[in-house]
Amino acid sequence: MKDWILPLRHFRDELGRDGKPFFVGMAHGSMTVELYKPVGRDPQQPHEQDELYFVVAGTGTFFKNGERRPFAPGDVIFVEAWAEHRFEDFSEGFETWVVFWGPKGGEAGLPAAG
Repeated sequence: MKDWILPLRHFRDELGRDGKPFFVGMAHGSMTVELYKPVGRDPQQPHEQDELYFVVAGTGTFFKNGERRPFAPGDVIFVEAWAEHRFEDFSEGFETWVVFWGPKGGEAGLPAAG
């Protein structure tokens, strides 16, 4: 990892330059740290790794495996590998940190049970 301290400003400056709603600012081994800021709708598909979201700004509803819950700034959301999930009805300016880590397929290396 080249830089091990990066300000949020750096992530925001780089976000969207490649047309994607996220910017990967740090990576080491199986871990990546991203800033994610979808616009309009969240197009996510299930991922191969476990992930944590740390909501920076905005409110809305988080959908995971058939369940919906409200979220707000300061909330932390855990999503296991392969879980169906997305942010819904989020406010303008919504953004969240995302941390992916661990082996592909979750703890056991296999898709997680729903």
